[in-house]
Amino acid sequence: MAFLTRPLSPVGFGAFKIGRNVGAKYERTYELPDVAAADALLNGLLDAGLSYIDTAPAYGMSEERIGEAVAHRRGEFSLSTKVGEFFSDGASRYDFSAEAVRASVKTSLRRLRTNVLDLVFIHAPREDVQVLKTTEVVTTLMQLREKGVIRGIGLSGHTMAGFRATLPWADAIMVTYNPDDPSLASVIAEAAARNILVIAKKGLGAGRLSPAKALPWILRNPAVTSVVIGSLSLEHMRDNLRIAQEARPPRP
Repeated sequence: MAFLTRPLSPVGFGAFKIGRNVGAKYERTYELPDVAAADALLNGLLDAGLSYIDTAPAYGMSEERIGEAVAHRRGEFSLSTKVGEFFSDGASRYDFSAEAVRASVKTSLRRLRTNVLDLVFIHAPREDVQVLKTTEVVTTLMQLREKGVIRGIGLSGHTMAGFRATLPWADAIMVTYNPDDPSLASVIAEAAARNILVIAKKGLGAGRLSPAKALPWILRNPAVTSVVIGSLSLEHMRDNLRIAQEARPPRP
């Protein structure tokens, strides 16, 4: 899409693990990387050809780590973050008011050391339809997109009804999609037909699925733009990029 800093690589980096390890849904526990390790990982990913990084305020120190490590390479990757969910004292809380959304975007811009965000997703709980219908989040994001501090907006949600409600105004959706859970395939197709970017999340089932099997399966669907994967291993991420590039070779 022309509005992005860079076209999205078929695998993007989900930056949860560089910022938070409490309340995680991964199969295995892990230690948070220090500043030097996060720096080496993020720069290594860009060197390997990855061009998409996804984060969120609810991911602990993730936004700060990204800003510290790769703000000087901002032109080499597209960047997404989220609004609405905050995590502290071991629990999530949600605030989708106009004031909270504006403050969240302003904080993300500062932490990420950038003057524009390629994509901002609504970080919705299970009740995503209620959030869309009863809060100020959609209109506020539209206003921020109009001002130019956000290039694209969308939903990171859960339900078919929630995603369908976003299609008239969204530039992108972030949706659970993997061989064990293809339940939202129809809304993925609907989004792609409207030229809306589709980002697959939980592509490896929080570590339960093999990349060698899951990534080709996901990327055989031409409606999927990119798969966001979180890993603290640069070697594993390079392997994921290789598998993805073999499944979906770059266009000449």
